[in-house]
Amino acid sequence: MVYIALAAAAGLIGLDQLTKLLIVSNMEQHQTFPIIAFGDTHILNITYEKNTGAAFSILEGKRIFLVILTAVVLAGMLYLLLAGRVKRKPYIWCMSLILAGGAANLIDRVFRGYVVDFIDVKIINFAVFNFADICAVVGSVGLLLFIIIDEIRDTKKKKAEKAAAENADNADGTGKESVSGE
Repeated sequence: MVYIALAAAAGLIGLDQLTKLLIVSNMEQHQTFPIIAFGDTHILNITYEKNTGAAFSILEGKRIFLVILTAVVLAGMLYLLLAGRVKRKPYIWCMSLILAGGAANLIDRVFRGYVVDFIDVKIINFAVFNFADICAVVGSVGLLLFIIIDEIRDTKKKKAEKAAAENADNADGTGKESVSGE
């Protein structure tokens, strides 16, 4: 399962790099091409931007730090997957999405010196992003949700087991009885 998920991640990295190559080859920086518009309101645009920082341009100009941090995190995640430390399928797929997004943007930082962003949603005031960002965010949110769901499920299971054990103790007479009048 892990190798299939990693192969899918490699495919997503390739798709991301292809979209970025098309943008860089056919557009000038800051150039905008409307995709969806209602009258004069542009809802979705393709806008070529160079991002030298991380999400929302934080840590702008800290390329070496971002390259090292991303490489370390990706190596750790890859180790966990390949060592079989991650067993649940949803976790494997979410981590593969995170790996795809992180690796694709890492490729940009290493070889271009910046990340190519081009998806420009104008419905809300939001940063321009790319396909790799979508992979990383969907994987991160999914992983977080699955972990929360599993924790809730485990907590309920433990409470049910504890209640069943207490009921069994009370039924066979070994449970503690309350003493009244003291």
